[in-house]
Amino acid sequence: MTTTSERLTSTAGVLSEAFLLNYPQKAARYMEKIPAAEAASIFQQHPVPSGKAVWVFLSPGAADQILGKMPDKVVAELLAVLDANLGVALLGRLDEARQAQILACAHADIAREMRELLTFPEDTAGRLMQTRVMALNENITVEEAIRQLKAAGRTDTDHLFLLDDNARLTGRLAGNRLALTDKTQRLSHLALPMLLTVHTLDPKDEVVERLEAAKTDAVPVLDSDDNLVGVIKTAALYQDIKEELVTNMQTMVGASKDEKALSSSLFSVRKRLPWLQINLLTAFAAAAVVGAFEGLIAQFTALAILLPVAAGQSGNAGAQALAVTMRGLTLREITTRSWLRILLKEMSTGFINGVAIALTCAVGVWVWSQSLGLALVIALSMVVSLVIAGSAGALVPILLKKLGQDPAQSSSIVLTTVTDIAGFMSFLGIATLLSGMLPQG
Repeated sequence: MTTTSERLTSTAGVLSEAFLLNYPQKAARYMEKIPAAEAASIFQQHPVPSGKAVWVFLSPGAADQILGKMPDKVVAELLAVLDANLGVALLGRLDEARQAQILACAHADIAREMRELLTFPEDTAGRLMQTRVMALNENITVEEAIRQLKAAGRTDTDHLFLLDDNARLTGRLAGNRLALTDKTQRLSHLALPMLLTVHTLDPKDEVVERLEAAKTDAVPVLDSDDNLVGVIKTAALYQDIKEELVTNMQTMVGASKDEKALSSSLFSVRKRLPWLQINLLTAFAAAAVVGAFEGLIAQFTALAILLPVAAGQSGNAGAQALAVTMRGLTLREITTRSWLRILLKEMSTGFINGVAIALTCAVGVWVWSQSLGLALVIALSMVVSLVIAGSAGALVPILLKKLGQDPAQSSSIVLTTVTDIAGFMSFLGIATLLSGMLPQG
């Protein structure tokens, strides 16, 4: 025979389960207000499916605290009944050690699905985001918000986000306003509009472009169901870009991105030698151009002395254009669609620089050789080769990126070939046309 106490306990349990099943939004708001340990206890008193709907409406901060108080096995059972996107959003905000413990308790198929969903493709917003994000319900008071932040142990309140009762992102909140506002004020009255949101699979290039345009220091990241799953902070994003720039500097000259200053000699040789061999083949192509003018050089030996000058200036000009274009592509200041604008800019830069260098070089060559023809040849070749080199420095990385290749890994090798051939061909070609003005010997 059951006692009155047992009947009351049973009735309370039935009512509690009915509350979770029939009023999940209100249940979520209640769970956010009570201590996380108490909320976790309530969930564990009922079958996992009973509380399934409540997790849809819990804000990230509260959900994370409650999960932290629940056994790994119970969380694994929860993942089995939740929508996959919501499940991975909850799991993704936990540290890796806890994720591993939970997945070890989950069914093999569930664990495999979660692991796949937790791994975002390279160069997407999902790879850039921080999953430790704090969001609050917009209908709670300032006093309740401060209590939730304290309970979560959060001190990084610069980027707080607000959700409606359906756990959909509605705005943002500057954390310092909480200390300066009446404690009975609702957060919705303090909300600032969202400047920008991105999705987990948005390309990194697009994220950087939109962040630059929005001029914000943090952007929330949503999954395919528009659940808030993380935040990208500008400072961290620029650090990532900085590291990418440094890596590109290495790969542009044929060094591996894996090589460090203190890497072993054998490792460095293994990474560099293949590119040196490729560069050797391209050098033979440039040498073939010189060989085609062997008779001209034998007749006018002064040309052989000036050949390195022509090739050197062409190479430097091309390298400058390449570096600027690579920086623009890495920082997403430009895209492959900007190719014509970049080409025209580098052509005009090359022409102006070429004229300036041509005047200086022509004077020097005339003083040295007393030959007006030789001075004219080197001057004209400087203008032509610098225009070609600047154009190549701009187009090579853009073309490689357009073709799906890594522009940093191959650009320098291709550019060296183009600039060497351009320098030799323009100098020796113009010398052939003006051979009547050149001094013999």
